[in-house]
Amino acid sequence: MSAQDRLTDALYGLGWSAVKKLPEPAAARLGRTIADLAWKQRGKGVQRLESNLARVVPGASPERLAELSRAGMRSYLRYWMESFRLPAWTKEEIRDGLDIKDLHRLTEGMAAGKGVVLALPHLANWDLAGAWVTTRLGIPFTTVAERLKPETLYDRFVAYREGLGMEVLPHSGGTAFGTLARRLRDGGLVCLVADRDLSASGVEVDFFGDTARMPAGPALLAQQTGALLLPVTLWYDGPPMMRGRVHPPVEVPESGTRAEKTSVMTQALADAFATGIADHPQDWHMLQRLWLADLDPAKGST
Repeated sequence: MSAQDRLTDALYGLGWSAVKKLPEPAAARLGRTIADLAWKQRGKGVQRLESNLARVVPGASPERLAELSRAGMRSYLRYWMESFRLPAWTKEEIRDGLDIKDLHRLTEGMAAGKGVVLALPHLANWDLAGAWVTTRLGIPFTTVAERLKPETLYDRFVAYREGLGMEVLPHSGGTAFGTLARRLRDGGLVCLVADRDLSASGVEVDFFGDTARMPAGPALLAQQTGALLLPVTLWYDGPPMMRGRVHPPVEVPESGTRAEKTSVMTQALADAFATGIADHPQDWHMLQRLWLADLDPAKGST
């Protein structure tokens, strides 16, 4: 492990060990302070966030974009402060931490016994939403995590999410899709963050007026297993409440090839994501390149 990897792992370890011991107001203040410092330094992540927000809020003045990116960094650090502290939250705090509109779409879908795929963008705190599902609804679920470097950091994230009641599969390795399909055929729940393709083989969609690539997995799982595909968006509504919405299901088209059906369904997901992001742009934690026009074609990555 390189010195940089050891430092990265140590810093995250410090976050989970130290931040979770702080009182809530102190953790919130720390998050805002770090966010404001990072925003003032205008590093690559902040610049990319602002560039992405410029597509979400077309015509916004430089002052408005700066205001949004500052709020965006505060939202992003709020996510991290909450995530570091989530293992220490009581069940009551988790149950009271989220309010979901149109939740019946999820509960009725689960009651039907055919499995449900929830697809989310990087809005607000998806880990808190997951903990709420396992705690408030009592529904276990399976998700996928990107393999992080160093490996010890990935292991920390897996242990953290499993501690919240999630089954976590590695994104790489080729076995995740089959396991997810089996969980769905057994009537289970699968939750996937799905607004950024990590494979470079995703589906091209129109997203805020330009072409982006999003993962095909949610649509393919719904087609192959008969599971219900539900987009979900989240947003912060002042401390301590986070809110969310379960959008109408994405139906499998009656005709077309598998690729054509996947394209239509993934576009429908992108449209639902865009609705939530446009309503709450400051809570979209996208500090990476997303649109094809912004990607390095030689590398195909950020």
